[in-house]
Amino acid sequence: MSNIVVSGLINIETTVKVDGFPIPYQPVRYPFFGVNSTVSGVGYNVAKALVTLGDEVAFCSLIGHDLAANGVVAQLAADRIPGDTVLHELDQTPQSVILYDPGGRRAINVDLKAIQETPYPADVFERAAENCSLAVLCNINFSRPFLDRMRARGVPVATDVHAIADLDSDYDRDFLAAADILFMSDEHLPCSPEDWLRRVWDRYNAPVVVIGLGAHGALLGVRDDHFVERIPAVHTRPVVNTIGAGDALFSCFVHVYHASGSPYLAIKKAIVFASYKIGVAGAADGFLNEAALSALYAEVAT
Repeated sequence: MSNIVVSGLINIETTVKVDGFPIPYQPVRYPFFGVNSTVSGVGYNVAKALVTLGDEVAFCSLIGHDLAANGVVAQLAADRIPGDTVLHELDQTPQSVILYDPGGRRAINVDLKAIQETPYPADVFERAAENCSLAVLCNINFSRPFLDRMRARGVPVATDVHAIADLDSDYDRDFLAAADILFMSDEHLPCSPEDWLRRVWDRYNAPVVVIGLGAHGALLGVRDDHFVERIPAVHTRPVVNTIGAGDALFSCFVHVYHASGSPYLAIKKAIVFASYKIGVAGAADGFLNEAALSALYAEVAT
């Protein structure tokens, strides 16, 4: 069991099943059992996945003083995620609407409300992170002040900058510079993932970098071993919705790497974990526990 502090977004996520993209105009549709609302958000997804895998997690996030916040509080308790550092600092809780088709493609609409302008209290974070051995700091503004705090204390930092195309991005530069474990997606890269990884290492110091390649798996880079290699995807069950696949990959990698010290085992298990997760519609659903992951990994590996 690990002691991990997670700082990141919570939102109410509504998923809507559509027949395909582009979506033709219809004044009314009746997608029975195709519209669902759940608690989600990158921080919540990561915290839930880590708890499901057996980690001890302190979770720092911001929610509102609204009806949606009541649902968040109830879901935190149901998922056994400590909620004492999830603070009601906003008027409204962020929300998202995700359209997804039968092939798993998705169109994501995120309304962050006022979260990007709202700081997280430093004293509360310090108490949450007091005994942590790893800090997972998602790239939301309220996490930004804690990057240097964790680095100064010698606590490794893991972060995911998602779909990135510019290493000089004003928004992501702090997270790129602080990361010991750095994740991102290939969706908007201006060059091959291998070339991009080398550019990352030319500019920043992250010892371990993972670039998610969607249906093609992931590219793993381990600086000290001069290792750059694609790890192929696996198929464990039919795809329903690819939303949250990157969060699942990131969460499982962090869990296994932090426990074992092996980025090679971590990426292989994370790919199995993410493959299984996308067999459901919601971003915060479909997570395997440690025993189920080990069993499925052994089955896939053979």
